[in-house]
Amino acid sequence: MTASIGNRHFVLRRLHSLLGLLPVGAFLIFHLWENSQSRFGAEHYNHEVVEALQGLNYLVPIELLVIALPLLLHAVIGLAITREMCAEPIRYRYARNWAYWLQRLSGVAILLFLLLHVGMTRIQGLWTSAIRDDLYGHMQTLLSNPGFFALYLVGLIASVFHLANGLSTMAIVWGLTTSAAAQRRFAWACAGFGVLLAALGVHGMLGFLS
Repeated sequence: MTASIGNRHFVLRRLHSLLGLLPVGAFLIFHLWENSQSRFGAEHYNHEVVEALQGLNYLVPIELLVIALPLLLHAVIGLAITREMCAEPIRYRYARNWAYWLQRLSGVAILLFLLLHVGMTRIQGLWTSAIRDDLYGHMQTLLSNPGFFALYLVGLIASVFHLANGLSTMAIVWGLTTSAAAQRRFAWACAGFGVLLAALGVHGMLGFLS
């Protein structure tokens, strides 16, 4: 019985990390690149980016099966892991313990942020033609509000940290970085990757305000 529970836990942990990389992590990278196209202006963003994506065959099934479902599974498993969280960052102040705690906290924050973001864009756009026709203008209006800009900035940083730190942890879990030195080197590489992604995301946000 104990072995069965352990095996199930083992499989769920690895499924969770795989979903975090593909397709959830891959979609985050694509979405940040997509939003970075805002620097070319409203016409380019609305017609060359948004309309091109909306014109894809089977867009809704792709969104549901390739993005929403894996994201939901990743979130559910992540919340289950968070319930088991026993990190004590104040008592044990080493970096890996803080990263573990922040990984769980950022996951919850991202989930709440996504509910708000998807609700105000994709869902609201289903019955509001103005959003579908001019998503650039809609995002410009949202991000022109300092409160929403700060909220989106927090959501961006939390998402990028969650992916970058998740990649570092995934390498340990899957046995790709076995020594302490290898783990440190890869953690720094993931941190650099996260900084680049965050810069791309901020660049996209500012592009809506130009």
